Amino acid sequence: MSSTTDSTDTTRIALLCVRNAGRSQMATAFAEREREARGLEDRVEILTGGTDPADAVHDGVLEAMADAGFDLSDRTPREITEAELRSCDYVATMGCSTLDVGTVGADVDVRDWALEDPGGKNPDRVREIRDEVERRVTSLFDELEDV
Repeated sequence: MSSTTDSTDTTRIALLCVRNAGRSQMATAFAEREREARGLEDRVEILTGGTDPADAVHDGVLEAMADAGFDLSDRTPREITEAELRSCDYVATMGCSTLDVGTVGADVDVRDWALEDPGGKNPDRVREIRDEVERRVTSLFDELEDV
């Protein structure tokens, strides 16, 4: 892995959505697990945030992630800045059409995962969204290992 933003071998990934209360929180938890499982703690930095953060992570997301062995109860949605996004190698948006990341720069690989918002969905649907988030994150880490 090489970074386009600095002289180290650190790859910066941002996982974001508008509210930072659902999909991006799930993606961050899965990314942290992948980073640890693959021994990439010194090589991958993970950022998460939103453009209009909620007050808390969605209850349904907390429950679905707890079912998968993750405790997100201490997580708080946060705002992410354009400067943070510009410092990243990869930016994955969760499908938030109101999120404009077009100004982050040509050196950033921006991907829209087009995931359904889990907010207010029934528990089975939230788990389906969670599983899709996990697949996307695993695929991204597979790509990173191939670089």
